[in-house]
Amino acid sequence: MTSSYILALDQGTTSSRSLIVDARGHVLFQAQKEFTQHYPKPGWVEHDPREIWSSQWATIQDVLAKVDSGTKAIAGIGITNQRETALVWDRLTGEPIYPAIVWQDRRTGDYCDALKSDSTIKDQIQSSTGLMVDAYFSASKIRWILNHVEGARERAETGELLFGTVDSWLVWKLSNGASHITDASNASRTMLFNIHTLQWDDSLCALFGIPMAMLPKVVDSSGQLAEATCFDHPIPISGIAGDQQSALFGQQCLSRGMVKNTYGTGCFMLMNTGKQAVRSHHSLLTTIAWKIGDDVHYALEGSVFIAGAAVQWLRDELCFIDDAAEIEALASSVHDSGGVYVVPAFAGLGAPHWNPHARGSIFGMTRGSGKGHIARAVLESIAFQSMDLLECMQKDSKMAISEVRVDGGAANNSMLMQFQSDALGIDIVRPQNTETTAMGAAYLAGLGCGFWSDMDALTASWERRDTFKPAENSRSMDAKIHGWKRAIAASTLWANDEGIDEDASNDHSNPFSS
Repeated sequence: MTSSYILALDQGTTSSRSLIVDARGHVLFQAQKEFTQHYPKPGWVEHDPREIWSSQWATIQDVLAKVDSGTKAIAGIGITNQRETALVWDRLTGEPIYPAIVWQDRRTGDYCDALKSDSTIKDQIQSSTGLMVDAYFSASKIRWILNHVEGARERAETGELLFGTVDSWLVWKLSNGASHITDASNASRTMLFNIHTLQWDDSLCALFGIPMAMLPKVVDSSGQLAEATCFDHPIPISGIAGDQQSALFGQQCLSRGMVKNTYGTGCFMLMNTGKQAVRSHHSLLTTIAWKIGDDVHYALEGSVFIAGAAVQWLRDELCFIDDAAEIEALASSVHDSGGVYVVPAFAGLGAPHWNPHARGSIFGMTRGSGKGHIARAVLESIAFQSMDLLECMQKDSKMAISEVRVDGGAANNSMLMQFQSDALGIDIVRPQNTETTAMGAAYLAGLGCGFWSDMDALTASWERRDTFKPAENSRSMDAKIHGWKRAIAASTLWANDEGIDEDASNDHSNPFSS
């Protein structure tokens, strides 16, 4: 029997999904399962690696049950995953020694600040990895686990422990422990991988105190990468990419200068810079987009830590809505935000600010401010954060960007997309299928196992649904942008309290005055 489908695994920050994709690039079946978020201390975010796997496995079983011939119909498996999240497990038993430390986690912020204070180290890390020194990435998380789990460092040095990002963990489980690998796009997010030589950087491993024996083998993003042996017969794992690189591929941004923005838990804007690794001078990241054989594509990236997660906050903590989809109606119940600004820095500020100590803030409220104003301000904050990224991206690339392709759950919010177009002053293009993260994994897997013959076959499956064009008066938008920049400045002042006189509470002086 000819294998008819690709199985795409999309392991995200809050849920695991599996999709069955046919040769036309259509999603036939999909299943999704949320899993628990753990917040043991302020600024800490953890996942249970066992629950990551069990939730992913449950969705795999769900979709395969809907395929008449089951696993026999699967030509290959593609994996895309939340990036930077760090897991450490026992090489022999496969048991995690500590919960997964999630990309949002800020526990190593002070340590990273100390590294950043040394300009030589800061430049070494950016030159080699393309990354800013930040707790966002995997290296400081691995170091923390080795330093805080009893006996972990000694066991790591004797080769008993393995590190992996989530893709590595899934491949390990799917292959019954036979394969310890990661692809180049995920490796480029660890702060340990030289994106120019395409090798683990031994000097950075020494800096962070991470034995290189822990690290996975780095493989291509597409090809015969490993075998899933947990089914009734082996299935090739033929595509792997970090979620944002996968979305860039899924959006068919295959040429230099093309840009996509994904609206998920966070918000991530990537520009394909082709075979050139463009160093950012405006606090963006240089990252590997994908590696297929000798063909390596690079990207400029701006990362917003909290986007859709702010809508979840409105739902779960403030109880403004019962379902995330209800925010558009609530935000549309008012004409504008009424001067309210929300800075959703619940996990610090990402690009271009890189302040791990910033925290969520609301500014500009009056007695007349209501739920609708705050909901609208939350949506606008997503657009404003993306605007900050695009400004930096255009400066670094020295290219004028005429459109941005959008995807992710919040891309279905038309009010947000229109506001995004107004804020950026360019076209926002929404495809027919906004779940392009999973589609990128499917495309990479399909290419890797011969399910699709070439890139042209993939490009033909991408379809435009809507184009949002700038509509708002530019003067009005300029005033809103000015208000946003004030809110960011105020939030940063809260995080960096040097110069604030604690005795000022005894008088009525204004600590914010110049």
